[in-house]
Amino acid sequence: MIDRIFRKGREALHLRSARGVLATPPIVPTDDRVVIFSMIGTRVLLPYLVAVKSLRARLGIGRIAILDDGSLTAADKAVLAHHLGDPEIRSIHDVAVGRCPHGGTWERLLTLLDLRADDYVIQLDSDTVTVSEVPEVLAAIRANHSFTLLGDPESDGVGVLPLPAFAAHRYPDGVPPGRQHIQTAIESRFAGYPDAERHSYVRGCSGFTGFARGGRSGRAEAEAFSQAGAALVGQERWTEWGTEQVASSFLLSNEPGMTPLPYRRYLNYWNERPNPDARFLHFVGTHRYSTAEYRHRSAEQVALLRG
Repeated sequence: MIDRIFRKGREALHLRSARGVLATPPIVPTDDRVVIFSMIGTRVLLPYLVAVKSLRARLGIGRIAILDDGSLTAADKAVLAHHLGDPEIRSIHDVAVGRCPHGGTWERLLTLLDLRADDYVIQLDSDTVTVSEVPEVLAAIRANHSFTLLGDPESDGVGVLPLPAFAAHRYPDGVPPGRQHIQTAIESRFAGYPDAERHSYVRGCSGFTGFARGGRSGRAEAEAFSQAGAALVGQERWTEWGTEQVASSFLLSNEPGMTPLPYRRYLNYWNERPNPDARFLHFVGTHRYSTAEYRHRSAEQVALLRG
C-alpha cells in the first residue's frame, strides 16, 4: 500500500514536470519518407510529447503519425497539431485486424505495416526518452534496414537465431512447467512452428522499432504468424496482452539486414542505474515510477528542447 502511494506521487510529479514540454518549440516535419508513429491516448499526452520531441531532436528528420486509442479529445488533437506539425491521426476503430486479435496493440502493428509500404516507420512508445545521439538508428534509416530495441540484457550479443536454436538457447530445459507468461509460452514452443528452421527470431521490445520502407513483412505475414502462434498456445491465450510484441519481433527478425540495437545504449529501465553511455531509455510499466529516474530524464530533455 505504501509503495503504491509513493508510485502515485512520483507519477503526479512526473506529469507536472512533463508539462514543461508545452513551452518547447514545435516540430517542423520534413518530407523524407520517414514516419515516427505511436499509438496514444489522452492519459499519456504529455509523456508522449517528451518522447517524440526528444527523439525527433536527435534524428532531425521525419514527420509524425498517430493512432488514437479512442480517448484523444478535441483539445488533445489541437495540442498535437500545434506541437507536431499537424500530424495524421487515425482512429483505432477504423483498423481492420483480419485474422489477428483485437487489442493488445495489434491495431498499432497492422497500421504500421500499412504505412511502411511507402515510408520508413519508427514505432515509438510514449514511455520513452531519448537522452543522447542515436547513430545506430540513423545508420539503419540511411541503409533502409529495420531495427529493434532488445527485450533484455540477456538478448544482447545473441543475435538473430533460427526458431529452434532460439528456443534451445533461451529455454534449454524445454517448455517451463505451469502457466507461463504469454511471451515465454510462445517462445519456448518455437520449435513447433511451421517450417521452424526457415524462420528466425530475436527477443525484441516493440516499444522502439524501425520498419524499413517497402520491407518484406506486411499484413499477410502478420496474419500468418498470428494463426500459427494461436496454434502453438491456444486461441484463448492468443488474445492476451503480449502477443503483438512477439509478432513484431518475429516479423523484424525475418527481414534482411535487421539491426538489434546494442542494449548498453538502448535499454529498458528495470530499476537499475542506466549505463553512462545510454542513448535511449524505455520506462517499462513495472518500474516506471519505482524511482524519480523517469521524471529527471524527462526534465533534462525538456530543458534541452527549450534551449
